[in-house]
Amino acid sequence: MSRYKEIMARKNEIMKKSLGIDYERFESGGIAFDYERMMKETGYILEEIIKIQREANVGNTPLIELKNLTELARKVSPTGKAARIFIKDEACNPSGSFKERRASVSIYHAKQKGYKGVIAATSGNYGAAVASQAAMKGLKCIVVQEAYDSRGIGQPEILEKGRKCETFGAEVVQLTIGPELFYVNLMLLEETGYFNASLYTPFGVAGIETLGYEIAQQVKERTGKFPDVVVATHAGGGNLTGTARGLIKAGDTHTKVCGASVDLTGLHMASDKDFNRKSFTTGHTGFGIPFATWPDRADVPRNAARPLRYMDGYYLVKQGEVFYMTELLAQLEGLERGPAGNTSLAAAFSLAQQMENDQIIVVQETEYTGAGKNPTAQLTFAMQNGIKILVGNPDDEIPGQNIILPEHPSMIKAREVNLSNLKKSYIKNCVQHFGIMPKEEDIKFLAEDTKSSEEFVKEVISELQKGGLV
Repeated sequence: MSRYKEIMARKNEIMKKSLGIDYERFESGGIAFDYERMMKETGYILEEIIKIQREANVGNTPLIELKNLTELARKVSPTGKAARIFIKDEACNPSGSFKERRASVSIYHAKQKGYKGVIAATSGNYGAAVASQAAMKGLKCIVVQEAYDSRGIGQPEILEKGRKCETFGAEVVQLTIGPELFYVNLMLLEETGYFNASLYTPFGVAGIETLGYEIAQQVKERTGKFPDVVVATHAGGGNLTGTARGLIKAGDTHTKVCGASVDLTGLHMASDKDFNRKSFTTGHTGFGIPFATWPDRADVPRNAARPLRYMDGYYLVKQGEVFYMTELLAQLEGLERGPAGNTSLAAAFSLAQQMENDQIIVVQETEYTGAGKNPTAQLTFAMQNGIKILVGNPDDEIPGQNIILPEHPSMIKAREVNLSNLKKSYIKNCVQHFGIMPKEEDIKFLAEDTKSSEEFVKEVISELQKGGLV
């Protein structure tokens, strides 16, 4: 316990050394910090990132029009109309996911700065991406992964990803669910002197900007215009943040950027009891909601992923709907992908039906699949853990108790989250965390960070004061 307290007391010192970023340079002494300056001065410009990624065989992935799924959406749409659905096939990256874009810049930077190895704390695809890129650059790699519950039972999807990390030569440190992940990560960073390849650094988020940039360019080349909507699976927020920034850098300022998460309401992200009752290990509400309302919960002092800055809509889909969409994508389009990317596909299939035939909606990414990520493996594991697998109305699904596959594709539904409430929660969390009454510069920052207005921020603060919460 004393070792734990000692390490945690020095967490900022350890993180600073393992990143080489002095976050204090961008702080203003209050809630606000200079986000754009941080992104500019600690990262790389878009042209540099494109070059880095090309040399690492990352990016420039295909944009695929899902003609059969578009036709099905129009067939089941109440109006008979639906937007054209496209998908960006990020499974074509070396490790099989968009997270290779994040890893490529971090590993390049680590190599340039003379680090001998890199460490990433992740249960998923990012670990494989870091391991893949580290192998290319000749760097050592350690992946710290929450893999088991207290009984020693691990989720098929997580174990699948662990094996993939090992395939690329990484050392995988597997833990049981609990608070030790951050501690072990910090301890290893200090003991090894390796680079902290966190998901939430400016390097990682800027690496995804090329994804948004490519989407804008490819859609315009194919159709003569930018997309109307881009849907990104939302967990920690970096996926959506980087994509939105890339769209803007391509000159696309009007596309709506929407997040999508799997509804696992009621299941706790770090609960031993709930660990194996979740059929999705990322891209769900256990990450999506907390990281939207308090992004600086990350393993860096200031998270470069600020999803509320860029989010125009946020939608939830059910577990059964994602499994169903995974099968539709395979059997109608001949693409075996998933599961995380099919979260945004499920939302896009529903949202497309609220649009016109000449409009365009892009599913921002796919990911590789494998034995442990296949729906059959996931559903079998769910049944072994007491989850009932039913066919019916997904609206009746209760996370942790059942998974309901829709009886008909018309039942797939994107359920809108009230963004205003998320923004209010974020402002409240900021005020209470820093324990200060926001100054003028803080109010301006909070308005930017919530894509709202200074008037909105002041109203929220006034409500908090009336309620005695500040």
